[in-house]
Amino acid sequence: MFLVILGVIILIASLFIRRMPQIERPLIIGRLIGIALILIGILSKSFVQIDAGMVGVKKLFGKVHNDFLPSGLHLVNPLYVIEEMDVRTQNYTMSGVSDEGQKGGDDAIRVLTADGLEVTIDLTVLYRLTPSEAPRIIRETGNDYQDKIVRPIARTKIRDNAVYYEAVALYSTKRDEFQNRIFKSIDEEFKRRGLLLENLLVRSIALPAPVKSSIEQKIQAEQDAQKMQFILQKERQEAERKRVEAQGIADYQRIISESLTERQLQYEQIKAMKELAGSQNAKLIMMSGRNTPVIIDTKQ
Repeated sequence: MFLVILGVIILIASLFIRRMPQIERPLIIGRLIGIALILIGILSKSFVQIDAGMVGVKKLFGKVHNDFLPSGLHLVNPLYVIEEMDVRTQNYTMSGVSDEGQKGGDDAIRVLTADGLEVTIDLTVLYRLTPSEAPRIIRETGNDYQDKIVRPIARTKIRDNAVYYEAVALYSTKRDEFQNRIFKSIDEEFKRRGLLLENLLVRSIALPAPVKSSIEQKIQAEQDAQKMQFILQKERQEAERKRVEAQGIADYQRIISESLTERQLQYEQIKAMKELAGSQNAKLIMMSGRNTPVIIDTKQ
């Protein structure tokens, strides 16, 4: 547009300057330059390139056209003002950590649960703009739809749905159910506004300090009880092992005592003494018979 304006100024100036023989040629050159600048400016405004992942919305004197320009090179009316809009996946994070979200400082969502406790939720919304709805969003909302649609709808729907859950259930067993519920409610609102909700990530749910402490104590008590059950079971198994071992020894002793006779014992005794007599250190072995002792001299 700058080239068109500059060309018009040069052309008008060349037309209104008084003609003199000595400046006739410069005036003609000036007119040609002005016309060339106007043509170049018009041509440059007639070709518009839309980058990948973007769409162009056409505006003419404040009026927004219903059609949009996809990515690529387009020939358009040079009077159009083209506003590009991002149709790729975007995220909006509301976090208690100051440098994680779009807003500075603590931007976590604080909600009241069914039991009247305040729970703090960190949330990330993944969404994208529906290309065909880009003109309507520009017309009705503007390009700052994150602050006007995404943020207020997400925070409101989370607060509206959190009142159906107790704090402990929201923190543990009902977390997935809660996430699915708020996804459906936010998705419906986004579709009415020209946005498509892709995913909803409940990053963390922080309970009040006393509630969190009581939960941790309960978990610790359950772990201690499980540990004690393991120890008792191990002791019972050890006691059973010792009982079986003692029973085995008793059975062995009983079998041995029942199978040994007097003659068997004497025979075993004689065998043992003979082996002892064969030793180099053995010199004299005395064995008793039934009534009279038996003396065996092993000296050579």
